[in-house]
Amino acid sequence: MSALRTVDDRGARKAGGPQAGAGGRRAAVRAALMALPLLFFAAFFAYPVAAIVTRGLHQGGSWQFGRFADVLGDPGIRHVLWFTCWQAAASTALTLLVALPGAYAFARLDFPGRRLLRAVVTVPFVLPTVVAGSAFLALLGPDGFTDSLVGVRLDTSVWAILIAHVFFNYAVVVRTVGGLWAQLDPAQEEAARMLGSSRLAAWRRVTLPALGPSVAAAALMVFLFTFTSFGVIQILGGPTRSTLEVEIYRQTAEVFDLPTAAVLTLLQFAAVIAILVLHGWTVRRRESVLRLVDPAMTAHRPRGAGERALLGGVLAVIGLVILLPLGVLVARSFDTPSGYGLAFYRALGSTDGGTFSVAPWQTVGNSLRFAAIATVIALTVGGLAAAALVRRAGRLVRGFDALLMLPLGTSAVTVGFGFLIALDKPPLDLRDSWLLVPLAQALVGTPFVVRVMLPVLRAVDERLREAAAVLGASPWRVWREVEMPMVSRAVAIAAGFAFAVSLGEFGATVFIARPDNPTLPVAVARLLGRAGALNHGQAMALSTVLMGVCAASLLALESLRTTGSGEL
Repeated sequence: MSALRTVDDRGARKAGGPQAGAGGRRAAVRAALMALPLLFFAAFFAYPVAAIVTRGLHQGGSWQFGRFADVLGDPGIRHVLWFTCWQAAASTALTLLVALPGAYAFARLDFPGRRLLRAVVTVPFVLPTVVAGSAFLALLGPDGFTDSLVGVRLDTSVWAILIAHVFFNYAVVVRTVGGLWAQLDPAQEEAARMLGSSRLAAWRRVTLPALGPSVAAAALMVFLFTFTSFGVIQILGGPTRSTLEVEIYRQTAEVFDLPTAAVLTLLQFAAVIAILVLHGWTVRRRESVLRLVDPAMTAHRPRGAGERALLGGVLAVIGLVILLPLGVLVARSFDTPSGYGLAFYRALGSTDGGTFSVAPWQTVGNSLRFAAIATVIALTVGGLAAAALVRRAGRLVRGFDALLMLPLGTSAVTVGFGFLIALDKPPLDLRDSWLLVPLAQALVGTPFVVRVMLPVLRAVDERLREAAAVLGASPWRVWREVEMPMVSRAVAIAAGFAFAVSLGEFGATVFIARPDNPTLPVAVARLLGRAGALNHGQAMALSTVLMGVCAASLLALESLRTTGSGEL
């Protein structure tokens, strides 16, 4: 018996040794992949936010925890919390309802102008909220579109806020869900129909579960953006409606009540963490290995009256919700006091207005340079993070996933002030450095990279990775030769989102951009804040330039694709 036990023990060690060694290698690879993202978020997110919260709650040598009861006991603050949650949920539901047909149309229907239109629908996502809010005010306010057409003003209603949020977030759903939808093999749904399922039943039982992670990711991003909405609420909500973001700004910049602002920031953290935990649980329940194909094989011309009607409805929605507000901005940029002309554009080349120490035209080059650097940083940090998260593990890795999303749910005011307060001494003395701007932009762009890449990475069959490892491929070679060719489309989509977000980032950048090196959104906001038709006209002209730069960049991204990379 002793000899048999010895033989069994040796066999167990021999059998378990390679598995234990493989598990150790996987853990080491995961730790290496997580190292840079953790360092990046610790230095440029956790540290600055902790600094501003500490300054607000630690006063007179002691912690002011009693402020929590004071703030939560305020009926006005409770109303703000309720409205923040309610409008975010309603905005998310309405955006999904309006944009999911668009995701299908862009993913599966081949129609003239599709690439151009897909670039155009992403433009609102990068516009400063103050500019878009002004456009909707012109549409829905006095003498606006609805007032002139039906005699109804919507500028002070909740509907104005909801429609403006759809305007901003339509592209999030179209690109996030449509990116995966375009790669799903339609043969699986066709097989279900051959077995007797109706078109709707086949879509509900086959396609919808496969799209679940992407739909959940898109809903999460939309909810977080609307949960922290600032400019739209400020302009269209009126004095009676306020979100947490607006209240944090008011308490910080107008009332100078840092303790109350710190409490509200922590409440926002708690809400965002709860949302991320729920989202992670939902995605894990719905994960599956998908059969991905070349998107060029799935797109087809509209077939039948149903698809043609759906495409017509999608185009009508895009025209009313997206193109009409953009058209208002363009029209205002040419509407000078002496009639329609280019006077506002010519004024962008001069510093005579005194708003900047440089000509407003220079902000275009600044924005492109900063956005390109931020995109590289976001792709590096987010790509490593997504590669680590695809290797499933326990709660520690799931907590890491939630950490990556926190910047989307954190007040930009808190991040901006935190940068100024925390990053002003060695070893992170960056207060006077131009690098602060792309770092802040990358902080917001990284979650997009992770959320776009992760569903596709997890859809790759694990057996392909295991087969490559058995054949002797290193983890780096497995990533380069097995995973990367299959997720190249996701990388392109992630790059487009990171670049677009960086171009339009405003909340944190407005606090850290140097006066001699402003970005386009900061320049627009400063021009809008000054009286006079010339300043307002230049703001509209710069906004039009921003739209054009974004559309051209996204269109270039489309044209640089290889045929096999599919649709963005």
